[in-house]
Amino acid sequence: MSVDADTVRRIGRLARIKIEENDVEKLQGELNVILGFVDQLSEVDVDGVEPMTSVAPMALRRREDEVTDGGYPDQIVANAPLSEDDFFMVPKVVE
Repeated sequence: MSVDADTVRRIGRLARIKIEENDVEKLQGELNVILGFVDQLSEVDVDGVEPMTSVAPMALRRREDEVTDGGYPDQIVANAPLSEDDFFMVPKVVE
């Protein structure tokens, strides 16, 4: 895939980046080089390669999933402007 000058201008407009007319040719070349590197990736044989989330194999640390009520609802609602029976009170927003 090759990027032309109109595409560079369009990318700049979509990214909300002001591109001066004398920079269009330079950016066109840079984008084409980047796309060339991406094209090279399609030539790599990845058959039988397992997907990875990291270059170093690691296992996620896990904790037991324990359900608790917190044990201190009065402290949780202490700074609320309005509360009742340890629940936050908010104004009605839907009619």
